[in-house]
Amino acid sequence: MSTRALRRLRGKQRGQEALDLGELTLGDSPDEQPAAGEEEQLDTANVSPPADRKTSRKAKKNKAQKNFSNIYELICDADNEAEKISPDEEKPDGNQSKDTEKNDNRDVEKPEEANSQSLSGDRVKKKKKKKKTKVAADGGQEAGPNDDIDLLLQNLEQSNGLSLQNEDCGGTERRSVLHVEHRNLNPETELKRYFGARAVQGDQRPRQRNRQFHRSTWMTGPKDSWPRFSRPGISMTLLQSQDIQYFSFEHSRDYQQVQFKFLDAVESMDPNNIVSLLQLNPYHIDSLLQLSDVCRIQEDQEMARDLIERAMYSFECAFHPLFSLTSGTSRLDYLRPENRAFYLALYKHMMFLEKRGCPRTALEYCKLILSLDPDSDPLCMLLLIDFLTLRSREYHSLLQLYQDWEVHRNLSQLPNFAFSTALCHFHLSQQEDLDPEEGVKQRHRADVMLQDALIMFPGVLMPLLDLCTVQPDATVTSHAFFGPKSQIGQPPALAELTALYVGRTCSLWREAAVMLWLEESVKEVLRRVDAKDPLVEDCQNKRKQRYQSAPRNIHRHVLLSEIKEATSSLPLEVTSQPVMGFDPLPPLDSVMSYTRPERQHVGASNESTLSLFFRSLLPNFNLQGGLRQEDDMEVARAGQELNQEVDRLMVAMREMLANIRFQEPPREDNPYRDEEEWD
Repeated sequence: MSTRALRRLRGKQRGQEALDLGELTLGDSPDEQPAAGEEEQLDTANVSPPADRKTSRKAKKNKAQKNFSNIYELICDADNEAEKISPDEEKPDGNQSKDTEKNDNRDVEKPEEANSQSLSGDRVKKKKKKKKTKVAADGGQEAGPNDDIDLLLQNLEQSNGLSLQNEDCGGTERRSVLHVEHRNLNPETELKRYFGARAVQGDQRPRQRNRQFHRSTWMTGPKDSWPRFSRPGISMTLLQSQDIQYFSFEHSRDYQQVQFKFLDAVESMDPNNIVSLLQLNPYHIDSLLQLSDVCRIQEDQEMARDLIERAMYSFECAFHPLFSLTSGTSRLDYLRPENRAFYLALYKHMMFLEKRGCPRTALEYCKLILSLDPDSDPLCMLLLIDFLTLRSREYHSLLQLYQDWEVHRNLSQLPNFAFSTALCHFHLSQQEDLDPEEGVKQRHRADVMLQDALIMFPGVLMPLLDLCTVQPDATVTSHAFFGPKSQIGQPPALAELTALYVGRTCSLWREAAVMLWLEESVKEVLRRVDAKDPLVEDCQNKRKQRYQSAPRNIHRHVLLSEIKEATSSLPLEVTSQPVMGFDPLPPLDSVMSYTRPERQHVGASNESTLSLFFRSLLPNFNLQGGLRQEDDMEVARAGQELNQEVDRLMVAMREMLANIRFQEPPREDNPYRDEEEWD
């Protein structure tokens, strides 16, 4: 009987018959193939009697599928056995091959036994496969799934050339400073650390119905009270891509027209015009910044902070796909006016976080601003980062910053770093879990650094004690080194830096232990001064040669800090010009991508006399509006004369108001008069 008929009797379809192992493993040579008679004997042995047809066809199909599924397992077994065979055993005899074929055919005749063996074989093979995956390619070291993911990320970063970790940012020493973590940009992370997640989040659960899905952001998230977000016309472009990537924001034509309207609203000196502009353009950046300052002056802190967060959300939605907040390799040039608003929004948001009691989050934003332009540092974040580091108790990071940047930035010449690093060593020496020997070393370093700081900047001591409400010793006040002469004789730039540091960090020196340590150091400094230590004269010469004039970015930082002690020490050329909240002290060499069109000359003005009078108080007031270059010189000269006359009028009014004396009403001799006299 043919094999075709035998398959029909067994009820098997094509492709479901049991596979002969001889064909798989030993079917390469024609001598090893079984004879036709043997095939017929094997087939007749597998023929089932006619009574078996009454059984269900499903059972037959399941048996056939089991046999068919075991084919690959048997192949794997055959491969594994072939690997175990030594080279001497690779060429078996013909008789041995026939015996193996018969034994394999007998195994095929018993499907149940084969299935049970295959199940046990599956487990063994799976274990073997797991062991093989754990073995790494290099050196045979074992690696888990997390390591595989890390290797994949490293390969992707190397292929793209964009590393998610900190890379060379103009120097390997900046790596630790410019590194920003996304989770630390969220103030809720710090608040949860202080008060717990339940106290921060409460029982508020997100509503599932009518839930709006917004773009995921790192800095701020959209609020339900905000207007519906639409593209305001801001985009970011990649200017240069190397190890360090340079980006820039761009304004569309529609946004430029809104910017021109905003400048007109600012010149009108009416906040209502800015409010009306925001109603039409709720995500205009400069309007949000300017109105935030107005709300803060009116002591509406919540509204002022909300406007800043709305501006930051608008910026983050315009980020370039390659712009990274955490890598430290993304740069924004402050010379471009489109980029300045992003700097100012980050700075003001940072100050709100510091006042809110989140110094660690504020420190992360400080590092972010510093990473955008670490060479120029347009907002002088180096004058602030030490204060935030001490507030967040990140002492080691500040010491590492001082150690890494001292070589190329001379941080020891800044009063804030000279005193803050000494304060860091002192706090480290007071830690309970510190080794006693290490604590003694830290205290010795703190003493030496504080004494050097007092010798270099003696004008810090008396204003600091004054703000801390501490009465100094008579020996200190009477000594010439710390007396009034030390404050009067210091250069103007040094006086500005000293006032800034004292006004900002006086709260850090009010602790009793810190004040006792300061007292001991002051006594030691006076002893060294009386002993004519050569360091005293050297520091005096350095103070005379340096700190003659402060750069523009330091003046900008003082204006943004709004510290009274520092703003009062600003030079006249800074205080005499108007300062706008959306762009304080713009750089003199700004890179303008578009210019404001000249306003048309209007002969008759619709302004009232009172409005014209208040506008004349501005230094840039000009009655003629926008004079063109082709106008006659006589008109310009007449405008200048009018400005001079207005100035003279203002001086006369001030003198008149200063000389006004109100006469007191005559006092009566009997103050206890009867009320009936008034009837």
